[in-house]
Amino acid sequence: MENTPNGLLDAQGLKCPLPVLRARKSIRSIEIGAMLTVLATDPAAPDDFKAFCDQAGHELISSKDVDGVITITLRRGR
Repeated sequence: MENTPNGLLDAQGLKCPLPVLRARKSIRSIEIGAMLTVLATDPAAPDDFKAFCDQAGHELISSKDVDGVITITLRRGR
């Protein structure tokens, strides 16, 4: 399966739990197996998205922090 994002959500400047809540809404608009990339600045985002993926059945592909901008890539599960 390719690793090209199918959706992009800019959640920079939002604090927990808003990035995850916005991602939950956005991920519903993409197909199962498609990917969503989230840009966040909340330092808690990587842990929050890991918990979200574990709970919701999605796959956390990657989480990278570059100069305070965290790029999180998820693959939609169910």
